[in-house]
Amino acid sequence: MRQALVAGNWKMHGSRASVASLLSELLGAVTAQQVEVAVCPTFVHLAQALELCVGSPLAVGAQDCSHMPSGAYTGEVAAPMLADLGCACVILGHSERRQYHTESDHLVAAKLTAAVSAGLQPILCVGETREQRESGAAELVVLGQLTGALAEQTDLAGLVVAYEPVWAIGTGLTATPQQAQEMHAYIRRCLDAFDTVDARATRVVYGGSVKPGNARDLFAQPDIDGALVGGAALIAADFLAIIDAAAAV
Repeated sequence: MRQALVAGNWKMHGSRASVASLLSELLGAVTAQQVEVAVCPTFVHLAQALELCVGSPLAVGAQDCSHMPSGAYTGEVAAPMLADLGCACVILGHSERRQYHTESDHLVAAKLTAAVSAGLQPILCVGETREQRESGAAELVVLGQLTGALAEQTDLAGLVVAYEPVWAIGTGLTATPQQAQEMHAYIRRCLDAFDTVDARATRVVYGGSVKPGNARDLFAQPDIDGALVGGAALIAADFLAIIDAAAAV
């Protein structure tokens, strides 16, 4: 049975004071249970979050990493640096990185290789835009992103795939449980084509405007193994309610 994962993507939010406050609330409530919980703050706040979470069941991850292990790459952060700091996981290929930084599938694949080599658990994001879904190309787009990132990989035992329909990120829209389940099941069928992936054991989580009000219905679907949470991860009560919904399934 796949263990549920609820990961909070804090995006470009936070101050030292808000990080301390939010983590204080989470650490006071998150206990070791069947749900794996992680938070992904900005690079600036990683060290603080890691220090506060030492010895707790709350894992800390990063929102991105470089495809290079070191070198003259101003502004970049290498995967080995994140591992050395104590990070457990890293988000790769998020739609905002693809959109605003023109990240290609080839670059995402290189970052995935770097993350795995450094011992980080990769959370690979895939998903289609509203136009692509309405044109009937959603599955083709997701297949292309999966193939582009995974085709040349040799070690994917810890892979997590996050399905994040771009049209449901920060828009207030959410895929229905049925829509999400259909795409998650499709992703699992696609994963079965890769020799380095155990499709049945790989967690596929949903990442499109997850909230306390829709989390339980989403998690009840057989191929949805948790969530990559955006805005709701910045509100302790909402994030904890989503974790509880995952634990209740």
